[in-house]
This record gives sequence, C-alpha cells and structure tokens, in this order.
Amino acid sequence: MENNSFKKRESILSFILYHLLKILIVHPLFLTYFRGKVYGQENIPKGKPVIVISNHSSYLDPPLISSCMNRPVAFMAKEELFKIPLLAQAIRLCGAYPVKRETGDRGAIKSAINALKNGWLVGIFLQGTRTKDGSIDKPKLGAAMIANRTQALLLPISLWGTHEILKKGSFFPISVPLTIRIGKPVEPPQSNKRKELEEVTQKCADRINQLNSLGR
Repeated sequence: MENNSFKKRESILSFILYHLLKILIVHPLFLTYFRGKVYGQENIPKGKPVIVISNHSSYLDPPLISSCMNRPVAFMAKEELFKIPLLAQAIRLCGAYPVKRETGDRGAIKSAINALKNGWLVGIFLQGTRTKDGSIDKPKLGAAMIANRTQALLLPISLWGTHEILKKGSFFPISVPLTIRIGKPVEPPQSNKRKELEEVTQKCADRINQLNSLGR
C-alpha cells in the first residue's frame, strides 16, 4: 500500500464513513449485545502520536478497540485478508493496512509511521497473532521499534472476554460480556538497541496481562 493512502483515507467521505460505522454500528453493539464496559479512557493521550498495543483473541478486536478511541485507529492486518474483495474494502475503511507475517515488512512499518504523521493512532497486537485466552507470552518487538523511530507513546489495552465471541463451528458472534481496560501510557524506547526494545516490550506485555487479570 502506498504511503499516501492515509492522506486519501482522510478525505471527507472516508472520515464520515469511518465514524458512521463506529457510532451507528460498532459502539452500540459493544454496549448492548456484548454488555461492554470500558475503563481508563482518561488515560488516552491527547494531541500526541500514540501506538495502541493490546492482546488479541478475536477478529472483532480491531473495531472494538476503535470504538473506544477518540481518534481513528489504523491497524496492521495480515495481507491475506486484503485478497478477499468485500472484506478488503471494509477493513481498509476501518484504517487497516497489510503486513506480511513473520517477515520484516518495511512497507507496513512505513505505513504505520505515515499514519502517525497524519493524526491516526496506530494499533498493533503485541503478540502479532490471536491467542486462545487473550494472554501475551511471546510479545514482538515491532511496536517498540516504531515507537523508537516516531517517539510515539505506547498505550496498553486489555480486551477481556473477546476469546468467547466466536466459538469453533459458530458462524455468528455470541453475546458474551466484554471489558476493555486502557492503561497508562508507556514511554517509547530512547534507542533501537535490542535490550531496550525488549525491556519496553516486556513492560507493555506485563501491563496488558495485569489489566487482563482484573477480569470483568
């Protein structure tokens, strides 16, 4: 995806459609169908570049997180999803951009940096893939690397209950109670040395797991 894609996405039409989807569909479903609760919205920084980092256990995690943010969020998504025509259009509308899993995808990193420059929050799942119970035990360094290059704050978020939304063999989301907890921001690493990247990444993982342990 070209770096200027986020500028195009910030067109009036895209901006309106993004917020209509959030306000009219996603957030009402979160509050009613999923009996959603949100804690810690006062921790969302204002007027600063922010990388939203969280655990991940459901395909619905990106829109659920976006519904609780006061600015649009651009999420990394595996490139395979962009090969499905209708789905590709929908996730692009929601701010997603493709990334090659298990590779150092420079294009995705550039897209993330460009999104931050254009006022978007950038969403990254710290483990890089879904886990069965929403815990993080193998965090990746990508978020810390981007934070170091942009000096963006890292905002830890816990998604509790989303692993129960889609059961094996089920084609429709199950109405389960969900809780989103937003922690205090973590300062970005001041160098790109692996030791510091690992320390900041582990701090973020510990904070998310701690939030998740609070449950409902």
